[in-house]
Amino acid sequence: MNPVSPKLITARYLGRLPWIVVALVVFAVLGVVFSAWFHLGTAAALALLLWQMWLIPAQVKLLGWQETEDELLITKGRLWHTFTVVPYGRIQYVDVTAGPFERWLGMKTLQLHTASATSDAVVQGLPAETADALRGRLAARARERMSGL
Repeated sequence: MNPVSPKLITARYLGRLPWIVVALVVFAVLGVVFSAWFHLGTAAALALLLWQMWLIPAQVKLLGWQETEDELLITKGRLWHTFTVVPYGRIQYVDVTAGPFERWLGMKTLQLHTASATSDAVVQGLPAETADALRGRLAARARERMSGL
């Protein structure tokens, strides 16, 4: 499997951790000013912050994708492992998006749309050039395979 960019760790840190830090600071200030009971919230926010700091790199390490002759393979997770197989003939269209942190770090997210309403064919954290090239290859293969249907 091809790994995603390690810069995805930074993007997820920037997207998730500031909110937890804000909650941590608010609970700490409330604990000092009003009541020591607010320090329970401080402890919970600190535990959540540490958990996310460990979890995000572990999640990114387990993301991967692979092109084969007939389909795109996407894998993620360990505890709730997901292995998605998307046949090229089922692809209707391919989206490539980039949020502000992804653009800043030179990454994009590729999402495949199929006839299935429950498809979760998303590959996050691809380098921008790789995502654009993959979109082109997938669109071309989808046109080839769908012409035979």
